[in-house]
Amino acid sequence: MGLRLKFNLILAACFVVGLIASSVLFYEVSHRNALERLHAQIGVLRAQALAVRAYTSDEIRPLLNDLSDVQFLPQIVPSFSAQNVFHKFRDQFPDFYYKEAALNPTNPSDLATPWEREIINRLRADTSLKEIVEYRETEKGRQYNVAFPLTIRAEACLACHSTPDKAPSSMVALYGDKAGFGWKMNETIGAQVISVPLTAARQQAFDNLKLMVGAMSLIFLILLLVINTLLGTMVLTPVIKMSEIAEQVSLGDSAQPEYVVDGSDEIASLSKSFNRMRRSLDSAMKMLDT
Repeated sequence: MGLRLKFNLILAACFVVGLIASSVLFYEVSHRNALERLHAQIGVLRAQALAVRAYTSDEIRPLLNDLSDVQFLPQIVPSFSAQNVFHKFRDQFPDFYYKEAALNPTNPSDLATPWEREIINRLRADTSLKEIVEYRETEKGRQYNVAFPLTIRAEACLACHSTPDKAPSSMVALYGDKAGFGWKMNETIGAQVISVPLTAARQQAFDNLKLMVGAMSLIFLILLLVINTLLGTMVLTPVIKMSEIAEQVSLGDSAQPEYVVDGSDEIASLSKSFNRMRRSLDSAMKMLDT
């Protein structure tokens, strides 16, 4: 096995080890950054939902409150408005999910599913939690899920949810007097659940990884070509030439010219030492002949 091949194998082995280590690290960093972007995206969606809730509470409810005495209008309920606006949003982004799930909702469509109930109970058990982040497997793939507590902070909420006799009669007529009551101040009654697909984040991380591996491989090949060219010119060619001269001299051919490498590096020093050794050998051979 020649010196060039050994050198290239060592370089290739170092590159492979370095590429594997850097790829694992790069993928983890890229994936974490993608998750951070998803979390920021969820923050934007939540801010939009909160804006719809505030608009409904401040602008829509005062306009329709009088009509609700005759017929209860769900459109004056902030959670109803926020969720219906998001349903329109899902027409273009069907993989996104938003729900204001409750353990004991007035509207049956807001009733928490088993996995949402588990999240709500965790938020109720630890009121210091501001959010719960988890991954969830769905029919459409894995989802990045964030849940925020829905806690009663305003007395106005209890006007409809304390006891049936205090709630608007039109609301009781529409939904009945069995669900959506018994809520208390500072009680976490549900969770604002937002989910976004993980597929795009994973694909982006893999695309970034492929780009990084491709770029590093191309750079390695270019460096390998440059290093091999320099290795051949500065090391292998002088060593091979000196080896050929030494071979001919050892066979008795003293007419071989000296091989001189200009410079002050190791190869130049080796050529000077080689030439001195050869001259010394020639002098010794002449002394023996005489």
